Amino acid sequence: MTVTDEAPRDIRARVAELRALREQAEPGPFAKASQAQRDRGKLTVRERLDLLFDEGTFREIEQLRRHRATGFGLEDRRPHTDGVVTGWGRVHGRTVFVYAHDFRIFGGSLGEAHAEKIHKVMDLAESAGAPIISLSDGAGARIQEGVSALAGYGGIFRRNVRASGVIPQISVMLGPCAGGATYSPALTDFVFMVRGISQMFITGPDVVRSVTGEDITHEQLGGADVHAGVSGAAQFLYDDEVECLADVRHLVSMLPANNRELPPVVASDDPVDRENTALLDLVPADPNQAYDMRAVIEEIVDDGDLFEVHATWATNIICGLARLDGHVVGIVANQPASLAGVLDIHASEKAARFVQTCDAFSIPLVTLVDVPGFLPGREQEHGGIIRHGAKLLYAYCAATVPRIQMILRKAYGGAYIVMDSRSIGTDLSFAWPINEIAVMGAEGAANVVFRREIAAAPDPEEARVQRIKEYQRELMHPYYAAERGLVDDVIDPARTRSTLIEALSVLRAKRADIPARKHGNPPT
Repeated sequence: MTVTDEAPRDIRARVAELRALREQAEPGPFAKASQAQRDRGKLTVRERLDLLFDEGTFREIEQLRRHRATGFGLEDRRPHTDGVVTGWGRVHGRTVFVYAHDFRIFGGSLGEAHAEKIHKVMDLAESAGAPIISLSDGAGARIQEGVSALAGYGGIFRRNVRASGVIPQISVMLGPCAGGATYSPALTDFVFMVRGISQMFITGPDVVRSVTGEDITHEQLGGADVHAGVSGAAQFLYDDEVECLADVRHLVSMLPANNRELPPVVASDDPVDRENTALLDLVPADPNQAYDMRAVIEEIVDDGDLFEVHATWATNIICGLARLDGHVVGIVANQPASLAGVLDIHASEKAARFVQTCDAFSIPLVTLVDVPGFLPGREQEHGGIIRHGAKLLYAYCAATVPRIQMILRKAYGGAYIVMDSRSIGTDLSFAWPINEIAVMGAEGAANVVFRREIAAAPDPEEARVQRIKEYQRELMHPYYAAERGLVDDVIDPARTRSTLIEALSVLRAKRADIPARKHGNPPT
C-alpha cells in the first residue's frame, strides 16, 4: 500500500474522531440535563444561540476545551466546553461575538478554563471591532477551583471596562447571577432580563435572612421586575426568552459595530415631509394638563417605532432609540403623564446614562422638553439630587454628537438648563408656539417678585392675578427666548418631524474638538 493510499484513510479516521468529540458537547449526551433545563421554563444554550443568530451563521471556538482541575470530584468530570459556549455569528448580516453559559454543565459555573474562553472571545470582539453579547445562566464561581475562579471574574471585569465605549456590550440574564458576577452586567451597556428565570443579587436570600432576619424570595430580592422597575439595573424586561432574544437582535440592528462607525442606516418609506397635525390634539396648551409624551414621539419618528430603554424605571422621563429618515437617533423626553415630567434622582441617572451611551456610539440626540423643574422635598435633597442631577448636566455638556432640543410646552428653572439647552451646548434649539421658558411658573414667580405689593393691595387676590398675567406677558411669552437667541426658531408643531430631519441632516458631519486630558471626573 502506498503512502497516498493510506493518508486519506487516516484523515477520515481522524475526522470521525473529531466528530465524535464534538458530539459530546451537543444536546444529545445531555438529554436529561436538557430536559431539566426545559422543566425550569428555560431554553438550552444552543437553542438560545439559534434564536440569536441568523440561521447557520454561528461559528463556535474552543468547543473541545476542558478544565484541568483535579480533586474535589472534578478529576473524573471533564466535559468539553467546560460549561460555556463561545464564538461569533451574524445578526441581521453583521458580525457579533458571544459567550453563553451552559447550565447543564457544572451549573454554568465559572472556572479557570471557562474564564479563559470568555477572555479570548472578549479580546477577539474588541480586536475585530464588533459587539459582544453574554447569555448569562451560571451559578457563579466554581467553588472547587478556588481563587482561580475569582481571578477569572477579574479578567472579565477588566475587559468590560477596557471595551466600554469601544464596542457595544449586551448582557442577557437568563438564569441566576449572584455575588461578584453581577458586576459584569452592571459594567455593560444594556441588560436584558426575563421574568421568572432571571435573578441578580450580591447576597442571596439565605445570607440576607441570617444577617438581617428578613425573609425574602429570590424574585423579591433580585428578580427581573425588581431590577427593571426598582433598582434600574436592567434596561429591558420580558415574559419569555423568545421575545427577549428577538429584541436583542433588534437592538443590535440599531447600534454601530464600534465607536469608529456610525449606526446602520435603513431605507424608510415614511415621508420626510409628513406633517404631524395629530400633535395639535395630542398636546394640550394648558401647561398643567397631562398627556402621554410617548404618543408624541411615535407620531414623529419613522413608522411610529420607538425602542424604549428603561421603560418601567423612572417613568417621568423617556429614553429610547428610534429612526428619523432611516437614521438612528437617541430620544430623551420628559413624560408629563408621570410625576408631571419632573426631574428627580432616578430620572437624572437614567437619562445621563442613556446620553453617555448614545454619545459613545455616535448616535445623535433629540431632546423633547416639557419640564416643570426638579422634584422638591427632603427625600430628594438628602438622597443627593444635586449630585445626581449633575450627572445629566455633565453627560450633555460632554456629548459631542449632534444635539437638538425641541421645547414643546414649559421649561422651567434649572431643569430647562439641564435638558440640553443652548447654554450647555445643544447645536440647535426649536420651540413650539405654546412654549414657556422661565425661571419658574408664573404663579410662583409672581408670589416671589411681587410679594410685598400683593400683601399691601386692597384686594390681594386681584393684585396677585394681575401680577401673574404681567409676568406671563413680559417674561413667558413664546418668543422671549427666540428674541434673545436662545431658541433658533419657533415652529409649527405639524412641522416637528421635517424640522428634526432637516436639522439632523445638516449636523451629520459635525466635528467637535475635545480638550486633551486623561479623562473627566463626572459626579458619582
